[in-house]
Amino acid sequence: MDLGIRGKRAIVCASSKGLGRGVAEKLAEAGVDLTLNARTEAVLRETAKEIADTYDVKVQIVAADVTTEDGRKELLAAEPQPDILVNNAGGPPAGLWSDWHEEEWLKAVNANMLTPIYLMNAILPGMIERKWGRVVNITSGSVKSPIAQLGLSNAARSGLTGFVAGTARQVARHGVIINNLLPGSHETDRIKGFLEKTSETKGISIDEARAEAHAANPTGRFGTKEEFGAAAAFLCSQYAGFIVGQNLLLDGGAFNSTLG
Repeated sequence: MDLGIRGKRAIVCASSKGLGRGVAEKLAEAGVDLTLNARTEAVLRETAKEIADTYDVKVQIVAADVTTEDGRKELLAAEPQPDILVNNAGGPPAGLWSDWHEEEWLKAVNANMLTPIYLMNAILPGMIERKWGRVVNITSGSVKSPIAQLGLSNAARSGLTGFVAGTARQVARHGVIINNLLPGSHETDRIKGFLEKTSETKGISIDEARAEAHAANPTGRFGTKEEFGAAAAFLCSQYAGFIVGQNLLLDGGAFNSTLG
């Protein structure tokens, strides 16, 4: 299927590996030129080369921490007029409500709420002027079904969700479409960390912890970065123009509800 975005330009944050890389690969497959961002230059450079060689698109990298003002300036200087923005950031650490104080809250809100808002604020005027744009924010399934030990993430990402709910409806008339993708459990480094923690806590092997987690999902497995990337690419496509301010949950049916 031709997504109609060949030749468009995209910024994909946190794209050296995991779900961000999955999105970058599917956009490249659709013919989109990429600006990839992550903090670790060596891994980012390797990812960029593999994507460019595989899909024959232009790929540049910006190794910078976009949770800082300087990092965002560097990223936007490299690609000042993106047609597509994919916001993505790792979640804050797990813990108990009593573990978190001002420093932890400020870091979580900055990384998972304010940084994507700042980037949207920077690129939306250009998209509006050009009458076309796509923004996909990778948030979390915990926005719909809170995870107690991820309170920092629950709160910060919910704040971003609220911002998008209003903003998406203000810019849609200009051909600028903003939506959120909410991943459940996918095969990423983060889920490996959770499995290791479960293994340690329950005194079982990692394979047993994985089997338990698979069994708890209606699909009997975790999601893949390829599936996730394809969903993101569709939301960036020419066909997504009537999908506005939505929160698409990709969790294999783990969230149990009659209405999503």
